[in-house]
Amino acid sequence: MDYIMTTEGLTKMYGSKAAAKDINIHIREGEIYGLIGRNGAGKTTVMRMLSGLSVPTSGSFTLFGKTGKDVRKEMCKVGVLIEHPGIYPNMSATENLKIKCIAMGIKNSRAAAGELLDIVGLSGVGDKAAGSFSLGMRQRLGIALALVGNPKIIILDEPINGLDPQGIVEIRRTLARLRDERKITVMISSHILDELGKLADSYGIINNGQLIDEFTNEELHTRCGQYVSLSVNDNGKALDILKNMGINNAVTDKDGRIRVEERINESSLMIKNLVLGGVDVNEAVVTNMSLEDYYLEVTGGKDNG
Repeated sequence: MDYIMTTEGLTKMYGSKAAAKDINIHIREGEIYGLIGRNGAGKTTVMRMLSGLSVPTSGSFTLFGKTGKDVRKEMCKVGVLIEHPGIYPNMSATENLKIKCIAMGIKNSRAAAGELLDIVGLSGVGDKAAGSFSLGMRQRLGIALALVGNPKIIILDEPINGLDPQGIVEIRRTLARLRDERKITVMISSHILDELGKLADSYGIINNGQLIDEFTNEELHTRCGQYVSLSVNDNGKALDILKNMGINNAVTDKDGRIRVEERINESSLMIKNLVLGGVDVNEAVVTNMSLEDYYLEVTGGKDNG
C-alpha cells in the first residue's frame, strides 16, 4: 500500500493532559482522508503536528517514506490551512497570493497567483479586496494559499465550518478537483459528517485524543449496509417475535426504534408477524446507516460537535 503519510504513536501532552495520544494514521497517496471528531477531540492538535506547527511530545510520523530529521526536507511539499486563513483583507486575492509566492521564491508570482485562483474558482474576483469576500470565498482563497509551491498533500482544518450550503458545495467541488485532476492528497477535518461522507475516500475517528477507528469508504459501506428500522408500541414483545423468526441481529437503537440488520428483504414478513403477534407497527423503513450514524455508534454519543 502506498502511504504518503503515516504516524506511529504520535502524542502531544500539555502538562499531564494528553491532547492526542498514540495516534496511528495511514493516508494513501491521491485520496481525501477525513479526520472526524468532536470539538476538542484532538483533530487540530494532530494536524498541527503533521504540519510542522507543533512538536510531538513522543511518537513519530513519516512523510513520502521519510522519517525523523529527513521529514523536515519534505515539509515544503505540504500545504496547510489550519484554523483561519492568513489573509490581508485590504489586499486583493491576487496580491495575497503574490506575497506568499514571493516569500517561497516562486518566479512570475502574478501568473502563479492567477493559476491558483483559477483552480479554486476565484479567477473572476482576483482584483477584489479579500476583505469583501464571503466566508466561502475566503476559505477557497485559503486553499489557494495552501497550494502555493505545488504541494503533494494539503492539510485543511475545518474548511467548511460555518459555510452556507452553497459555500460547502463549492469547497467540496474544489477539493474533488484537486484530487481527481491534480492528484493532490487531501487531509481534511470536519464535524459536518454528511458532507464529509460525500467527499472522503478514507476516514479516521478521533475521540478524547485517541484514534479509535480508521476505515475506507468501501469498509464503511460494508460495516453499515442496509437495515430495517421499526417503530412499534412494545419493543420487548417485538424483539421476542423477531427472535422466534430466527432473527438474532435486532436491537433497540438510541432513538428507541428497533434496528434489524439481517434478512432485509423479509421486512414485509417481519411486519406481518409483528402485527399477528399483537404489536402495533407505527413505521417501518429500510435505510442505510450514514457516516454520522456510524460515528455516533462507535463513539457512543449523540453530540458530534
